Amino acid sequence: MKCWAPTHVNSFDVSGASLRAQQINRIGNLLIPTQNYCLLEDWITPILDQMVVEQKNDGVLWTPSRLINRLGREINNPESIYYWAWKNDIPVFSPAITDGGIGDMLYFHSYRNPGLVLDIIQDVKELNVLATHAVNSGMIILGGGLIKHHICNANLMRNGADFSVFINTAHEFDGSDAGARPDEAVSWGKIKVEATPVKVCADASLVFPLVVAETFARIPRISFLQESEKPLKASSGQ
Repeated sequence: MKCWAPTHVNSFDVSGASLRAQQINRIGNLLIPTQNYCLLEDWITPILDQMVVEQKNDGVLWTPSRLINRLGREINNPESIYYWAWKNDIPVFSPAITDGGIGDMLYFHSYRNPGLVLDIIQDVKELNVLATHAVNSGMIILGGGLIKHHICNANLMRNGADFSVFINTAHEFDGSDAGARPDEAVSWGKIKVEATPVKVCADASLVFPLVVAETFARIPRISFLQESEKPLKASSGQ
């Protein structure tokens, strides 16, 4: 939705009743006008209509990941992470895709044009196969809950991930999946016994960019610096 209309930073304390009267929805300290969801509905409805046609006429088996891939193609906006996932053929799995705005649109569409089926079993199979066929498996999990458990469970199918980094603010005493330390996953076979997993208790939006800057991003940066330090060569025509 951010590709069409902005989400506004505000306060955690703004009155819910006041926002409701203005048709504004709050997520933490972020404010999203209801009109943004109307824009989403206008955009996604014809896409879902076309998916129904392809399902009926061509036998396309739609899954949540294939829906996300189609939306990434249709958005055609480099500001969308799903556009880049589609462009680079990277699957995006969402086991709880019906929980939120997309789920609302699927619900509305089921009355306007019933028949669309999203097969979640195919997605869990594909994710588990990716894990079991991997030579090495690494998990970088930002936040927790269903997503953390889903990724860890895929690695259970291969007797554990080789590398694991959890970044979230949850703690073990509340009994949540997010709060569970990596050693709990070791007991299930979701992380290998010989692995050296790390959990960072911090805000992922602050810490993860620093992690990337000192790991993945260092490779092209170092390569660039090495190239820039090489002496320039004169062309043959000089």
